[in-house]
Amino acid sequence: MLLEALGSALLGLALALAAGHRLPHRLPSRTLVLPTGVAGALFGAFVTHSALGAGHVIATLVGALVMAAALLSLLLRPARGRARQLTPYA
Repeated sequence: MLLEALGSALLGLALALAAGHRLPHRLPSRTLVLPTGVAGALFGAFVTHSALGAGHVIATLVGALVMAAALLSLLLRPARGRARQLTPYA
């Protein structure tokens, strides 16, 4: 259980670092992105481990990775570029 938690935290940190490196213009500051990735991975590992039980290490890490990606995606801002025109029912 301890190794699952440590592994999922490292996966969440790696995912947050990769997202911060790849999309710095669409994410808030790194001081928010890094803990969000780690917390999402730990929560995902907890939920997956609770649902499946012990002995499913790979599935727990996959669940941690999916939850971290989902939480990091909530931090994304719209891309700056052409302004979208908001016209209802046009």
